Amino acid sequence: MRHGAVSYFDDDGQPVEPTTVPLTDEGRAQARAARELLSGLSFDRVIASGLPRTLETAQIVAPTAVIESWPQLRELESGQLAAIPDDEVEDAFVNAFHGVVASERRFLGGETIGSLFDRVLPCLEQLAADGTWDTVLLVLHGAVNRAILSYALTGERRFLGQFEQAPGSINVLDVDGRGWLVRAVNIAPTDLSHRATRATTMEQYWERYRPVRPTGR
Repeated sequence: MRHGAVSYFDDDGQPVEPTTVPLTDEGRAQARAARELLSGLSFDRVIASGLPRTLETAQIVAPTAVIESWPQLRELESGQLAAIPDDEVEDAFVNAFHGVVASERRFLGGETIGSLFDRVLPCLEQLAADGTWDTVLLVLHGAVNRAILSYALTGERRFLGQFEQAPGSINVLDVDGRGWLVRAVNIAPTDLSHRATRATTMEQYWERYRPVRPTGR
């Protein structure tokens, strides 16, 4: 699943340090809704990326579990937003995950999609090879989940960016000796029909940041 909602921008629209942001009240409500939806499941392992927003989500969803931190599964790392040219910054946000995203594409001027696969795929292989668990909960991030879903569907390092991942959303996958099976994608427990917005998460982030950055137009 993806962690619950956070705020990457302060009240003035200025970006805050993404590695430290906690869940918002809405994000905690989403995590509680996910816990309710997943009630009755017994998790043999609960794994989070180690960033506060995934750890907090995991603690709410699986309050009695011992949570493992796998920092290799952290979110794509952005660059300095101020370094993105004014006439390119809107595209960098709203088209960050448009279509099949090239391996060399940098997320907001930072880490590449290829680098994301380099650290995520070994984790998937490690989990798939471990026969000691039946059900595992991964509490991760939007881009990381896209990479996992893309690999599960294609068996390749092919990043399908248009897998939307709403805050607190759940994906269901099986894996066995034959490979991966995708059963469900982007189940949002507090908004099952996705009526709250038609904007992507990256479009919403752009709307928060746009007032403090001219676009050069």
